[in-house]
Amino acid sequence: MISSLPFLPPFLPLLLGSIAAIFLRGHLRSVVMLLTPVWGALQLASLEPGIYWTIEFLGYHLEPVRADKLSMMFGYLFHLAAFIAVVYALHLKDTVQHVAGLSYAASAVGAVFAGDLLTLFVFWELLALTSVFLIWARRTDRAYRSGMRYIIIKVLSGVLLLAGATIFVKQTGSARFAEIGLGHDGILNLGTWLIFLAFGIKCAFPFMHNWLTDAYPEATPTGTIFLASFTTKVAVYALARGFPGEELLVWIGVTMACFPIFYAVIENDLRRVLAYSMINQVGFMVVGVGIGTSLALNGAVAHAFNDVIFKGLLMMTMGAVLHMTGRINGSELGGLYKTMPKTTILCIVGAASISAFPLFSGFVSKSMIMSAAVAEGYDIVWLALLFAAAGVFHHAGIKIPYFAFFAHDSGIRTTEPPKNMLTAMAIAALLCIVIGTFPAQTVYALLPWEVDYQPYDVTHVLTQLQLLFFSALAFVWLNLKNLYPPELPSTNLDSDWFYRKLAPGFMVPIYYSITEAMNRLERLSKVGVRRLINSSYDNEKEQPKGYFARLWPIETMVFWVALLLAGILILYYI
Repeated sequence: MISSLPFLPPFLPLLLGSIAAIFLRGHLRSVVMLLTPVWGALQLASLEPGIYWTIEFLGYHLEPVRADKLSMMFGYLFHLAAFIAVVYALHLKDTVQHVAGLSYAASAVGAVFAGDLLTLFVFWELLALTSVFLIWARRTDRAYRSGMRYIIIKVLSGVLLLAGATIFVKQTGSARFAEIGLGHDGILNLGTWLIFLAFGIKCAFPFMHNWLTDAYPEATPTGTIFLASFTTKVAVYALARGFPGEELLVWIGVTMACFPIFYAVIENDLRRVLAYSMINQVGFMVVGVGIGTSLALNGAVAHAFNDVIFKGLLMMTMGAVLHMTGRINGSELGGLYKTMPKTTILCIVGAASISAFPLFSGFVSKSMIMSAAVAEGYDIVWLALLFAAAGVFHHAGIKIPYFAFFAHDSGIRTTEPPKNMLTAMAIAALLCIVIGTFPAQTVYALLPWEVDYQPYDVTHVLTQLQLLFFSALAFVWLNLKNLYPPELPSTNLDSDWFYRKLAPGFMVPIYYSITEAMNRLERLSKVGVRRLINSSYDNEKEQPKGYFARLWPIETMVFWVALLLAGILILYYI
């Protein structure tokens, strides 16, 4: 029955659902929003690998819809993420969030099925335009300013992609989006580097990552779930499609996996802790893409699949805490397990998954990347990833549930969040356990490349359990010795210090100097114009003076016009 469904572009069901959400209200809107991702997934299941839509544009062959195993896997992931996020958002009556969320998901699906660079650019920009409303929907000054910074950086990424694609298409004669690589015929290619930087911004490369830690924590509790699911995963897909095996990505990914740990440990805003943790997890994926073997690439896309679910679960639990208490700082929370026991248990499932405990989803994908690093001789990379894995357990596996639910009794007494929020969290938690327990029948069955991998061997399990045990021991020891960084009400800056502190420090004086110079020039211009007017005006007769201020008879003007026309005719015939 599924194979008999008529072809529709994969992004269209979600887009139609977002349009319907503009006009529908109440339970009807909720039903349509729930059915939209299901309809889209069924349409996706009817597709076979191939090119479904082609266009000739300006002499170039465009492929707006191209399906293969890689795009299909991300397509299923995004429909699943959209469904969970919609369930989580059912209690809302906010049209902006409903419409923005579904259209954002549609943009992500369109991007992963784009077969050419122009189509990719269109959906790349739509990702930015639709997602920023999920930040502004919180309707605070901080959210507005953060959203403005977010959209500027995202548009910059789109401009770089368009510029790079234009150069690349001009040089190669093809707009097809396939493996690009950083060099072309051994020569450094500007177009490919611009595309690489565009992907890097959305992937939150080091020094390009601040849009994520700045904007995501300022979004609404529901908006953050959508945001955590799509943008960075589209970027990981784009890297896997365009730059597999680029060794530079290995070292970029290692840096991404390691440096956020230090900021996450000292961060007070628990959603910002998870934002740093997202960069850390994307770092593992980037390492896998950089290694470029079948095992590593499968590990990267499998970890992207699992990360959307377990990171979404953690974001949902923190969103539930924010929704019910109005607070999200670790220094203000604690003791919530007494009144939010279900949310606490679900948060612990998400924490175990992101920490890669055996029988949870993070273990079956993260171990693939680390095994690939060892197999390809990246011993230093493997050691750095071990450090990063221990750090994840510290800041996401322990810190999030500990400071939100257990650290101390904050005196806050509330209730569990609405049933739809609990249902969404329960679905994600169940998926974390099922995927971790039965990987071969779930996420491994969707992998794009053929590979024979068994995560549950003695070496993998014992190594991971030892790592987690000693990491937990370190956390307990640091707390007992009062050496663990306390939760303080503060704002931490990393590389955004350059444009928040340094740049204003020397740009503001320059701005005021330029403004003062312009004001002075304006005053001098006004004085000069006034003197010119005064010199051409006869104050005694109260009328203009001078040769051109005289009154001329009509016949004189007719004479000069006729003379000019005669001159033009003569020049024309000559």
